[in-house]
Amino acid sequence: LGEIFMYTVEAKPDARKVDGTPYDPTDLRTIHDWVVKPQLRTVTGVVEINAIGGYAKQYHVHPNPQKLQAYELSLTDVMRALERNNADIGAGYIERNGEQLLVRTPGRLGSTDDILNVAVGSKDGVAILIRDVAQVEFGKELRTGAATHNGRETVLGTAMMLIGQNSRIVAEAIKARLEEIKPTLPEGVYIQALYDRTALVDRTIGTVQTNLFEGAVLVVAVLFFMLGNIRAAVITALVIPVSMLFTAIGMVENKVSANLMSLGAIDFGIIVDGAVVVVENCLRLLALEQHRRGRLLSMRERFAVVQEATREVMQPSLFGGLIIMVVFLPILTLTGIEGKMFTPMALTMIFALAGAMVLSVTFVPAAIALFVTGKVSEHESAAVRGVRSVYEPALDWAIANRALVVTISVVLVAVTALGATRMGAVFVPSLDEGDIALHAMRVPGTSLTQAVEMQFALEKEIKKFPEVADVFAKIGTAEVATDPMPPNVADTFVGLKDKSQWPDPSKTKAQFVAELEARLAKVPGNNYEFTQPIQMRFNELIAGVRADLGVKIFGDDLNQLLTSANRVAGVLREVPGAADVKVEQVSGLPILSVVLDRARIARFGLNVADVQETVEVAIGGKPVGHIFEGDRKFELVVRLPEDLRTNLDRLRALPIALPPRGADDGDVSRVGTGPQMPRYIPLEEVAKLDLAPGPNQISRENGKRRVVVTANIRGRDIASFVTEAQDKVKAGAQLPPGYWIGWGGEFEKLISASQRLAIVVPVALGLIFILLLATLGNPKDAALVFTGVPLALTGGVIALALRGIPLSISAGIGFIAVSGVAVLNGLLIISFIQKLRRDGVDVETAVRDGAMMRLRPVLMTSLVAILGFVPMAIATGAGAEVQRPLATVVIGGLISSTLLTLLVLPALYRMFSREDDVAETSASSPKEQYT
Repeated sequence: LGEIFMYTVEAKPDARKVDGTPYDPTDLRTIHDWVVKPQLRTVTGVVEINAIGGYAKQYHVHPNPQKLQAYELSLTDVMRALERNNADIGAGYIERNGEQLLVRTPGRLGSTDDILNVAVGSKDGVAILIRDVAQVEFGKELRTGAATHNGRETVLGTAMMLIGQNSRIVAEAIKARLEEIKPTLPEGVYIQALYDRTALVDRTIGTVQTNLFEGAVLVVAVLFFMLGNIRAAVITALVIPVSMLFTAIGMVENKVSANLMSLGAIDFGIIVDGAVVVVENCLRLLALEQHRRGRLLSMRERFAVVQEATREVMQPSLFGGLIIMVVFLPILTLTGIEGKMFTPMALTMIFALAGAMVLSVTFVPAAIALFVTGKVSEHESAAVRGVRSVYEPALDWAIANRALVVTISVVLVAVTALGATRMGAVFVPSLDEGDIALHAMRVPGTSLTQAVEMQFALEKEIKKFPEVADVFAKIGTAEVATDPMPPNVADTFVGLKDKSQWPDPSKTKAQFVAELEARLAKVPGNNYEFTQPIQMRFNELIAGVRADLGVKIFGDDLNQLLTSANRVAGVLREVPGAADVKVEQVSGLPILSVVLDRARIARFGLNVADVQETVEVAIGGKPVGHIFEGDRKFELVVRLPEDLRTNLDRLRALPIALPPRGADDGDVSRVGTGPQMPRYIPLEEVAKLDLAPGPNQISRENGKRRVVVTANIRGRDIASFVTEAQDKVKAGAQLPPGYWIGWGGEFEKLISASQRLAIVVPVALGLIFILLLATLGNPKDAALVFTGVPLALTGGVIALALRGIPLSISAGIGFIAVSGVAVLNGLLIISFIQKLRRDGVDVETAVRDGAMMRLRPVLMTSLVAILGFVPMAIATGAGAEVQRPLATVVIGGLISSTLLTLLVLPALYRMFSREDDVAETSASSPKEQYT
């Protein structure tokens, strides 16, 4: 996930070096490592610049085995000579004539001529130099990885971000530094950016900004139409920007960045709910007082009325805001990946709600008293009157048929709860990153050179699609093995053009992937897993696999593990929704083993390490120091020439030096020191070369061997897929004793997050009940208000089902948010009914008048919250997939909660209340009428 920026260092076709030769991959890698990389590593927030592709330059010494034999020298002698003739040594200092002189003895090798003139030994008084027994040339490393771009080899750099940094800021800094680097490159060499995380971040932030702006406009519009007073609507709307200042301060102090997750759940409608309640009550009482006095009110009178109006609703308003804040607390308990994803969302909502709660009882009443100076209409807006004309007979019917209403509600909640258990589930909806990641796998043992050629063919086929902008790949393992892969595996990144540039802009990305998959299936020698760049790394982080699902088979014997894995893969392929089912490549790697004969080694007075070191140096090469070119440092390596190290017959004849004659060594004494003893023996005298397939890799988890079967899921949710797959695997892929299966992937996080929320959500609901009890004063009324929660969840589940959206953690946060608003609405009605009862109004009238009196604030709080989420629910931009379930739940939940609360809650209150259920009564206050 730290790979935020990728680029290539390439040369134009006509570019030439100073000597007139074209740039080769070694030259480009040298430019990257010593010009580009040092400058990029100084960018704040960058922890590493990882390079792959090209060749790291080296100085090679290629000994000639026959010449070494002729001079009675060994590879070890050559290595020791180079090591002992390539160093700068300090010798302290001396004081002379009041000066301190540092003493040094420079001895570093600086050129190929210096290397050629190093003495290895002497014979008959004549020095034997490197030039006498070896060739010296510029060489290249035995690389473990390569990079390609649009069907040709390149040098690819990846900027790795330091943990905790802001990817957008760091990526922008990298781009700015690259612009500074470009003038320092040789003529004809250029840097091309291929992958920039900023592009996705900007698109998602753009989606969030659009949604927030459209939501704010809708909220302000509904405030005006429902309140019928432009000044009051503007005052209420001002809570939005001022509360966002509170949010910004909280985010800065807690190091929460502005992104899709932190801003994705903000609903301006929910934020202004408390202010709406206060403003609505202030306007209502101002209108009543103006009507009573028959004139406009003075400032002192307005302040008195506003103060009374605010005091009347302060408790439900503050407690309602506090309740909405409390419902977000369970999200703060999430840990791991889910915690990092959703904790910023909860924090920003808490900051915004806290700011809005303070403003609703300070700024809003003061602004209403100061600026709402004209005549306040005694009549509600036409929209509210229209709703009231429908609601009044419906309310009378619900109260009269309360048993039936309550029964229907209970049945609806029960049926919906049953339906929810049968809905699919995912951890988080997949975010459309705009690009495709293609995990290409070849036969184990495929050489890096062959893999590069196969990748060329693959990329050329992909580039034939007009929707594709760029294709690049990382093959094998990079310089820093942050993502180790064998040479037969490649991560291919397919950059897509903007949809407006597609021949058919109506084509979906899923359709394009299906076409791409069908075309690439014809390219021989490859197997594929299709995913997205961030999603691939995300899956690796969760379960160690690049696919959506990893089925891990644990046991002892590798062959049995492979057999069981193939059986499991066969079952998975039959499960609807399974795609790219693959078994981990654990066998089939060609291995050349130098099998040592210990008895013969001992007979010749050798140690195993002597033979091993000779083979190591001859074939793999061994660094013996460095050569400096200015400040550039290159390895000096001793290794046999390429034509010898790759020829098995020549390797069998590789001379192995015996211990010196007459050496004081116990092993030598067993051999003897006679003149007939050979000075060298061929490798085949003490070892045999065995070429056979071996294990490609042996993976362990928690100390136990395992083989993984991977699969992507398409066209269905992962939870239902895993449930069905587990049943079928259990029935159709029996494992022998001592072997077992573990299921890993995205759904693991879904389960862990669900388990944690199953514990903390009830605790939060308990806190809400305690707050309701403190507000309302008795358990019965608190329980009645609490019924709004299941009523809200009902609508959320129905909305998800209608839109075909599975349950997810995003949807769960929507359920949490809608529960708070539902409780607030119930609190508004019940608290006002209580007030009427304390004023001496009978139960029937109090229930009816209380519901009618609170119709407008309940409608407003629900409607602004719903409209605030409408842009999120219908958005199609980047990141909309994550917001859509949350918005859908809130909208559906508030629709059902509002309708059912306005009808079911009064019916419930009337059903469970008696005339003497009043804590205190007073006839001092006249009954207020709604207009």
